[in-house]
Amino acid sequence: MPDTQPDQPAGPTPALPTIGILGAGKVGTVLSRLLLAAGHPVLISGSGDPAKIALIIDVLAPGAVPMTSEEVAREADIVILALPLGKYRTIPADALAGKLVIDAMNYWWEIDGHRADLSDPRTSTSELIQSFLPASRVVKAFNHMGYHDLDEGPRPEGAPGRKAIGIAGDDAPDLAAAAALVNAAGFDPVPVGTLRDSILLEPGSELFGANLPAEGVQDAAARFPETERGREVAAARADEDAA
Repeated sequence: MPDTQPDQPAGPTPALPTIGILGAGKVGTVLSRLLLAAGHPVLISGSGDPAKIALIIDVLAPGAVPMTSEEVAREADIVILALPLGKYRTIPADALAGKLVIDAMNYWWEIDGHRADLSDPRTSTSELIQSFLPASRVVKAFNHMGYHDLDEGPRPEGAPGRKAIGIAGDDAPDLAAAAALVNAAGFDPVPVGTLRDSILLEPGSELFGANLPAEGVQDAAARFPETERGREVAAARADEDAA
């Protein structure tokens, strides 16, 4: 008779990383819902006392845990920045040391004011965030798709018509971790380059505001150098290199 062995009991399912979100606005609450639905514990902070956002979170992202920004930064495994870019200096940098930080922020002069440091074509805003968080590892993701499309567009992996989100970073393992989050949220991750290249995901680019499948994101990223914004960025960086 064949030698049969009883099935071995399955081991415990590895816990998914706890996601922290700094910013309880439209993008922050949408990302909270998507990642909660994927099984991630989610911690979220607003601009002050967690009690101020508790009711909003109960309605818009039930299951997310309101905390202070410092607590979110310390307790989460991966932290997503979803606050106004002009407030980046309020980010608790020390608490984020050693952590992967996903930069989903954009420069809006209507909100942030006219800021040369946030609109300089020689530097992507994610490079600016990386310089402010020297002990963290920054990846750009979740910034170029409108929050309505984020909210309404997630589909299972492999589903026809699934939309894509561009990601950019300098470290392959961190890009892989960010890609896993994008996939968990319901979108195809598309690497588009380094943090320096992430400027092609910012306002003024063809991809900003785009709601495209993976091939469309890849094509738009490839066209960036030939666009008006791409030429502007290239000229500014060439002048910097020549100085």
